[in-house]
Amino acid sequence: MKRIGKFRATGIAALTLAILAAAVASQALGGSQHGSKSASGLGPLTGLLPRDHLTEESAIQVDLSKETVRLPLYKGRANGETVWFVLLDASDQGIAHDLGVNYAPKLSNLAIGDPEAVQTVTLDSPTPDENRFGQAVVNFQGAPDFSPTRIAEPGPNGFPLANFQPGAVGGPGYSPFIRIAGSPTVYSAPIVATGDGPFDVVHHTNTGDRVLGIHIAGASAPGQFAESWVDLLFVKGFDAGQPIVYISTDAGQPLTSVLERSTYVPALDKAAYNGGDDFLGSARERLFGFINGQTGADNKESQGFVHLVKDGHASEDASANNTALINALRNGGDLLNVFGDFPTLKDPRHAQAYSPLWDAQLGLWTDKAVQQGLNKRQIDEVQVFNLAATRPDLLTGVNPATGQPAPYGASGVDINCAVIGFIDKAPTANLADPVPNSQFPPR
Repeated sequence: MKRIGKFRATGIAALTLAILAAAVASQALGGSQHGSKSASGLGPLTGLLPRDHLTEESAIQVDLSKETVRLPLYKGRANGETVWFVLLDASDQGIAHDLGVNYAPKLSNLAIGDPEAVQTVTLDSPTPDENRFGQAVVNFQGAPDFSPTRIAEPGPNGFPLANFQPGAVGGPGYSPFIRIAGSPTVYSAPIVATGDGPFDVVHHTNTGDRVLGIHIAGASAPGQFAESWVDLLFVKGFDAGQPIVYISTDAGQPLTSVLERSTYVPALDKAAYNGGDDFLGSARERLFGFINGQTGADNKESQGFVHLVKDGHASEDASANNTALINALRNGGDLLNVFGDFPTLKDPRHAQAYSPLWDAQLGLWTDKAVQQGLNKRQIDEVQVFNLAATRPDLLTGVNPATGQPAPYGASGVDINCAVIGFIDKAPTANLADPVPNSQFPPR
C-alpha cells in the first residue's frame, strides 16, 4: 500500500490552493456557440501515429487510441536497487541524432546556479562475455520514490484542488537530467520504475503515474537484441496552431507534479531560470497554460486547469483499464497547453531553442473575458503573447501568493516535458507576427 503524507500550498506552490478563487467562482461553464479560427481540432483520435510525425525518433510507437507512447526502456542502478529509465533529449546534436532523441542545446545551461538540477552518473564497463550487444548499466546517485499515494481532490469549482499530494518524489541526489562522468553532454533520462518487478501499473506503487505497461526483455538470442519497453500516457497540446503530443515526467513544484502526473523533483525548482527563455544562460523554453478557460467534455473551446480537473478525470489513477479516463483525455480532456519553440519549426533559431524544461506562463482570464465567452482555446504562442500585450482587460498573469491578477509572464513553475511528435501537420511557423514590445527580440 502506498504511503500517505501531505503537501500543503506554501510559497510558490500557492499557485496551488490559493490560485484564482475569485476568477474560478465566476467561471463560465458552457462553451461558445460557434466555432472560430481560434478553435482547433485535435487531429486523428485513433490509430498509430505515422513515424514521420515523430520528433522522438526512438519511440517504438505512438498509439492515439490508447493515449500512449511506447519508448525503449533502459536499466540502471541507484542505491543498490534496479531502476528503469527512458532517454528523451540530449544537448549534443550528433548524439541526439544517433540516439533518436530530441536535440535540446539549452540543456547545457541547466546547472547554472543550480548544480543539483543535473546529476552525474557513471557507466559500467562490461566485458565482452558480459555484454556483446546492448547498453551498459547506468549508475544513478538517486531515484524517485513512487510509493506515495497521488492525491488530487477537487475543490468546489474543480480547481483549486481541495487537497493534493504528489504520487512520486525524487530522492536525495536525484534529477531526471544526467551527465555521464567525463562527458559534457546533458541528457533527459527520467526514471519511470524501480525494482525487478512485478510492476504496479494500476496504482503505481513502484512506477511513475503515467506508466501504463512495462515489458522487460529476456536474454537476447545470438546476433539479436531483445528490447525492453514502457508504455507511457502522453499529453496533448498545441504548437504554432497544430496539435502535438508530449510526455510529462517531472516538475519542480508539488502541485504541478500532481496535475501533470509526474515526479516532484525539488532540485528543478531553481533550474536556470524563471522568465529566461531566449536570454543568456537559460535552459528553459516557454509554455502557456490557462487557469480558467472554458470547460465541457464536448466543448471545442475548453482548455486549462479547471477543465482538466472537471473533464479529464484528474483525481483518478491512470491505468490502461481506466477507459473512461483514457477516452476523456483522447477527446481533449487534457490541459491543452500551448508550447513555444518546437523541433519542426522552419526557422532554425526557433527549432534549436526547444528545451524539454518548460517555464510556465500561466494566464488568468478576467471576469470580462469569462462573462463574454472570450476565454477561448488558444493554440499559438505569438497569439497568446499578443493577447497579453494588447488586451490586459481579457488576459492577465497570476500572483502565486494571492491568486489575483498580475503582470503576464513566468509564474515560477517548471515542467520536464519532452515532445514526442505532432498529430496532424508539423508546426512550422507561428500564426501571427508579434506586436511591438510583446516579446524579447529578435523574432
